[in-house]
Amino acid sequence: MDAVLPGGILSMTGEAADRLLRLGDGDAALLYLHLLRGAQAAPLGWDQGRRSAAFQQLLRLGLAQPEQEPAPPATPPEPEAPPDYSTADLTRELECDPVFAGLAGEMERRLGKLLSTADLRTLYTLYDYLDLPAEVILLLTTWCIQEFRRKYGTDRLPRMTQIRQEAFRWHRQGITTAEAAEAHLKQLSALRSRERAVLPLVGIVGRAPVERERKWLSQWIGQGFADDALSLAYEKTVMKKGSMDWSYMNGILRRWHEKGLHTAAAVTAADSDYPRRTPRPAATAPGALHQAPASQVHQDMERARRMMQKLKKEGEG
Repeated sequence: MDAVLPGGILSMTGEAADRLLRLGDGDAALLYLHLLRGAQAAPLGWDQGRRSAAFQQLLRLGLAQPEQEPAPPATPPEPEAPPDYSTADLTRELECDPVFAGLAGEMERRLGKLLSTADLRTLYTLYDYLDLPAEVILLLTTWCIQEFRRKYGTDRLPRMTQIRQEAFRWHRQGITTAEAAEAHLKQLSALRSRERAVLPLVGIVGRAPVERERKWLSQWIGQGFADDALSLAYEKTVMKKGSMDWSYMNGILRRWHEKGLHTAAAVTAADSDYPRRTPRPAATAPGALHQAPASQVHQDMERARRMMQKLKKEGEG
């Protein structure tokens, strides 16, 4: 069996391969292959943070030049405004399309109300204009109901306008099939579970995060930061700013992410702000763990006494 696939061969120096192997960073290796492939390379589909972190690793290895940094993917253009469906259009679809009629009935059951003409128009926009399958719309609606109740209480339900907003967001992210929707919801559920554990680490206790805070948390969790790293970044932020500053903390975490530091241990080992300290000698006597030796206590007392005497003399002079 051939060692390479047909269609062309890429070459790299042995030194470049050795540097990548020593680094052990899969993203950096993939990005290096992507740069070698040049204009013929397929898009990596990475977000800006992941792409930038991998490129910084290549810069440190001397395997890339600053001008080679891949440009961020272009933002897809916003779609044209949906049609203004008439009441006659909606009536016809309810009568002729059993799938849409069944979807409308199930939405009424889940939202606990009869859908108004405006609600039906919104629902048909998702079904026809966005071309979302009925099962995707129902999965999306279930998620919206859960999120709304989590934020505002179990007796509250979202409006169709809010469901529409989330549907357009899913559409922009390419979540347009039942399989993609299920995978997305599993990811969101895992994120929410992780988020609950992270909230106390960033000073949020007794309340839910606002949307802006949730975006920061989602980004940091997605970048792979451990709890102790988030706690450390929060501590640095409060020490510097006097209170929580999300933008400042994001700057700390962005620099760590670019360096591939995602745990407190890694930061402590690599960050110049946290020099390594010589370990204290282990206690040898029972109860000595929380007590200083008698000689050390005596020295501290004598030092304090001399300082007080000096200050007293200066005051009298």
